[in-house]
Amino acid sequence: MGLLPQRSVRASPYLYSDAEISCLISATATLRTPLRRATFATLIGLLAVSGIRVGEAISLDRGDVDLAGGRLTIRFGKFAKTRELALHPSTVQALRSYRRIRDRSAPSTGMLAFFVSTAGTRLIYCNVHNTFQRLIRHVGLMPRSASCRPRIHDLRHTFAVRAMLDAYAAGEDGQTRITLLSTWLGHVHPRDTYWYLSAAPELMALAGQRLEAHLATGSGHR
Repeated sequence: MGLLPQRSVRASPYLYSDAEISCLISATATLRTPLRRATFATLIGLLAVSGIRVGEAISLDRGDVDLAGGRLTIRFGKFAKTRELALHPSTVQALRSYRRIRDRSAPSTGMLAFFVSTAGTRLIYCNVHNTFQRLIRHVGLMPRSASCRPRIHDLRHTFAVRAMLDAYAAGEDGQTRITLLSTWLGHVHPRDTYWYLSAAPELMALAGQRLEAHLATGSGHR
């Protein structure tokens, strides 16, 4: 008893639907101030459409968000890796709208952060997590299992799975997309990206179909 170390159980990703993400963003209207509402609506939207980590988002400085060029510079990624991400025009517009609200409503503190609290300071992860869980409860999202509970980090998992589903739907090579996705997400090893995708039955089914088709084609040329 107690002689063997326990293996930690990794949480299963909660993959959000479009409707669930929309509901979470709409639920930010229940937050106290216009700035807080705008901050969390924009933050959740950015996480959903970019797949960046929460820590990367709250570490963004104003100069890292190039709205003219439509790019994000992630300077504080995991393992101190810096990368640049291209933004969709609709995302640029949402960030521009938030910047106007932030500049008009946030106290002038000289803070370089792009996303700020009602005090004009950089967001703190634990506060972001707690607010997101409050929104989860307001929307009424429930755990799918003991190890699959809706977390803010799962917006990143959802982005990764959708990127691969889109690639398969477009007939793209899955391995090529995996490599690009791994770089986009800031993963050091593609195996980390594979784990993100392993929790999506629909994606695994598509991958299996691709493999079967490849093997059938290969056998026909023998």
